[in-house]
Amino acid sequence: LGNGFCLIDPHGDFVEYVLQHIPKERAEDVIYFNPSDTERPIGLNMIDINSEEQKDFATQEMISIFYKLVTDPSMIGPMFEHNMRNVMLTLMADMENTGTIAEIPRMFTDDEFVKQWKKKLTDPMVLAFWDKEMAKTSDFHKSEMLGYLISKVGRFVENAMIRNIIGQTHSGFNFREVMDKKKILLVNLAKGLVGEINSNLLGLIIVSKLQMAALERASLPEDQRHDFYLYIDEFQNVTTDSIASILSEARKYRLSLNIAHQYINQLEENIKNAVFGNVGSMAVFRVGTEDATFLEPKFKPQFTAHD
Repeated sequence: LGNGFCLIDPHGDFVEYVLQHIPKERAEDVIYFNPSDTERPIGLNMIDINSEEQKDFATQEMISIFYKLVTDPSMIGPMFEHNMRNVMLTLMADMENTGTIAEIPRMFTDDEFVKQWKKKLTDPMVLAFWDKEMAKTSDFHKSEMLGYLISKVGRFVENAMIRNIIGQTHSGFNFREVMDKKKILLVNLAKGLVGEINSNLLGLIIVSKLQMAALERASLPEDQRHDFYLYIDEFQNVTTDSIASILSEARKYRLSLNIAHQYINQLEENIKNAVFGNVGSMAVFRVGTEDATFLEPKFKPQFTAHD
């Protein structure tokens, strides 16, 4: 009783059920993130960071999110990564008021906007990207690069509902505070109301932010780290490869992970290995023959594939 937890529900029904069963005395601890409530959009900024150390993690995680969301990962590649990394690091130059993912396309079209951010930059490598690389790039190649980036980022920037969420400089709530102060975070990502790709994007950002907050707890003495419980349904849609480090490391930061999905082939090979290499407790319901054969060695001798 009194613990903090987060529930990420891609369908919406279960989160509504949980909301109705929260005791009155915990009402002030509840944060309800519901993107389909367009009257009161809560900000969710992936690059709203607290420390220099988080910059690289946020950048790499955002690139991983784009890999996850495109149908063909070969459409991204090293140039996309290079440009995205430098643009995001520029937008994080002012940690008090960071830029947002929604402003990425503007960095390739608005020279005055870039100048404002360059004034805040201290990283010589990122400055060199603008002064030496971009300054020598022809307008034709810039427009090519922009088209390439817009095809990945544009679908979110052009969607008013998502733009109102990811376009806010400050996230509407502090993930570290949610964990440390035992808050209740309910995330309603109902695909029917939000759209599947939008639902996945927001879920991926929330899981990444929770992971950042968990790893940041290293600065807290171990006896001051409260258990925080994270429940994710259909988790294969909202986790990148970093789920491996959550599963292997988050235990010491007192993040308890409860992840559910339908069948093993939904998981990419590296995520599958991370799950079965780290998860200690499994609840298995009726499965197909292929999954039963895979799971049999984990339940022998009590149960066989036939069971």
